[in-house]
Amino acid sequence: MSLFKVYCLLKFAQTKLSMIEEIALETYTRKEQFNFFKDFEEPFFGITTTVDLTRAYAYCKANALPIFAYYLHAANTAVNAIPNFWQRIHKGKIIAYERIDVSTTIARPDHTFGFSMIKHEADFNLFKTHFSAEKERVQSTTQLMPHGMTDQVVHYSALPWFNFSAVSHARKFSINDSCPKITFGKIQQDAGQVTLPVSVHAHHALVDGYHVGLLMEAMQKALDRQ
Repeated sequence: MSLFKVYCLLKFAQTKLSMIEEIALETYTRKEQFNFFKDFEEPFFGITTTVDLTRAYAYCKANALPIFAYYLHAANTAVNAIPNFWQRIHKGKIIAYERIDVSTTIARPDHTFGFSMIKHEADFNLFKTHFSAEKERVQSTTQLMPHGMTDQVVHYSALPWFNFSAVSHARKFSINDSCPKITFGKIQQDAGQVTLPVSVHAHHALVDGYHVGLLMEAMQKALDRQ
């Protein structure tokens, strides 16, 4: 292993990893789509669907596991399985990260919230440890944004008070934002089946509906991994 690779791994273990690859547009299979959508005033598109939470819900209940952390981990495991969701736009170029972490809203007892930065782990128990520590940090402060926020994340939020069939997001168009946004709704139970509404918003220069389909398939597989 090269010294450069060792250095990158050490830095990555501390907090985050810088970009590992710049994608060459000349050979990029979605070059035409990228050039078409990258300068749109609103390049994000949104898809809302549901996942089957029946097995995951029963597993978490039987093992006293936090269901939100469980399906959050499943979603981000899926993100890390689909290369298009690793990509971001920097100064008109596409870069790809080696790992995508979690930035989710965390509610406080006073009904405010803060954004988090949670390192992704393939192992749920390790992820749960990071999640619990970050939840405690957010709930013990009034701070909105964590230090060191980067775009090496997917932005997650949960709306556990209601079901939904569509979601829109507040956005500041002057900011070059290409991070996907995933929102979860209220868990639904009907005749023994448990489902979860999921909304995915992604930058169309990087992601198509096909890739969202792959994401949802991978998330369902992760949910049913017991």
